[in-house]
Amino acid sequence: MTTIEAPRTPAPVRRPRGGVNWEKWGWIYMRASGVVLVVLIFGHLFVNLVAGDGVKAIDFAFVAGKWADPFWVAWDTALLWLALIHGGNGMRTLINDYANNQLVRTVLLSAVAISTALLIVLGTLVIYTFDPCPAGTAADLLPSFCPVP
Repeated sequence: MTTIEAPRTPAPVRRPRGGVNWEKWGWIYMRASGVVLVVLIFGHLFVNLVAGDGVKAIDFAFVAGKWADPFWVAWDTALLWLALIHGGNGMRTLINDYANNQLVRTVLLSAVAISTALLIVLGTLVIYTFDPCPAGTAADLLPSFCPVP
């Protein structure tokens, strides 16, 4: 008699002996970053929407004033990095669970890693290079709070 395996039976996973257990650390990261993200997100929403005049007050001047304080620069940087890495790690888990073809899995994991890294770099550049009063700009194009050259 021939035994047929149940459909969708996952292939056995080969794990190298010794070394770092990346799945365990990914799982721990998701739990720890999730807790920190809840604090960061609700703090962000409170400051931007509740403490001020609501969504209608969020404009260029609001962001410029907020990012003039190093505390908020660090807060938004932590929020950006944790959220993107958390989301990328979640996508990695989904791809590992559902992509059965090794080539498809490799392509998808590479796309997630590249897009996550690119968004982290671009977002960090925006936060740290933001200048509300760039030198050499015509006075009529500058916001009202910038000193007139």
